Amino acid sequence: MKRQRRPRKAAKKQLVEAEAWDEEVDEIQETPADEPDETGWKTSTAQMAGLSRLARAGVWVLVVSGPVLGTLAFLSSSAPAQGADKPVAAATPASPVGPAGFAELFVAAYLQAGQGTERDLAPYYSGSVALAVKPGTRTATQSTVIASREVQPGYWSVTVAAEVTAHDDKGKSKRLGVQYFRVGIQATGPAGAGGTEQGATAGYAATSLPAQVAAPTALKPGGLAYETDRGSSSADPSVETARGFLAAYLTGTTELDRYTSPGTRLQPISPAPYAAVKVTGVQDDSSGSGQQKVPADGTVLHQLVQVDATDQAGSPVSLSYALTLRSRAGRWEVASVDDAPAIRASSPPSAAPHTTTPSPDAATASPSPSPSNS
Repeated sequence: MKRQRRPRKAAKKQLVEAEAWDEEVDEIQETPADEPDETGWKTSTAQMAGLSRLARAGVWVLVVSGPVLGTLAFLSSSAPAQGADKPVAAATPASPVGPAGFAELFVAAYLQAGQGTERDLAPYYSGSVALAVKPGTRTATQSTVIASREVQPGYWSVTVAAEVTAHDDKGKSKRLGVQYFRVGIQATGPAGAGGTEQGATAGYAATSLPAQVAAPTALKPGGLAYETDRGSSSADPSVETARGFLAAYLTGTTELDRYTSPGTRLQPISPAPYAAVKVTGVQDDSSGSGQQKVPADGTVLHQLVQVDATDQAGSPVSLSYALTLRSRAGRWEVASVDDAPAIRASSPPSAAPHTTTPSPDAATASPSPSPSNS
């Protein structure tokens, strides 16, 4: 019994010393160090201290390796995912400007050319050409493109309207009116030039001689929003404002500011194209038959004003202006010159019968060249 008490006293003494020196020592079993516990394992103070040092070493390894593991995780997350779809740039739509301009030049050269001058068409059309018309018989005094459509990538159908004048052998000219010609144009180069190849040089070529076609369908415009006729009475304050404003706008004889709303940036035409302005009719979108009294401030009125302006040579010119007026301090002021007359909602244009009114000189003009020459 005395031999068993000595190991117990030694163990207690070691525990007290460990606590005094702030050492991490696990609770020591009161069983003797050389006696096995219930599980059959032998434990000792040295073994417990070794395990404690091993645990502390593992913690330090995790602390030191933390930044390294974090860096690797960041790099792996920022790397592009394998197989991820790359964003595809939107395709630039092909521009019709280049093919349209080329077609307009080609039509003008075609109308001017004739037998013996077919080479003038070489810059536009490289096919075999044999013209029967006499050179200079027709000319395009004016021309413009009215339609352009890409029938397939890089290949365009362009319709040109040309004001055609005929010339006889005696030097007399006769206006033939507006004629329409359709041309097939192939384009090379980038989309901005009407082609399909980025970085390539722009170029154009007609695929045949022009084809004369019918005029586009005439349309009757939809109903306008100005349903009240004000006439041209000077007793109407809104008509008087329109008259004074347009006189200042077209002739420059008075200050424009006296007729406009504060903050507007309207400027008169300079140099003034007309010497006098006469209002011949005014329509607006108000209700009622009279406008003798200016309504409350902020009321908006839309007008369509017809005028006869006399130019510097004394010739009258008929013009139409869409104006927006706003009331302030008991008077009407012009807030804007509108881009276009206002139309009624849900009032689309409709087809109108095509009628042609020949000009006086066109009635006595010589016949147009035969279709084989056009």
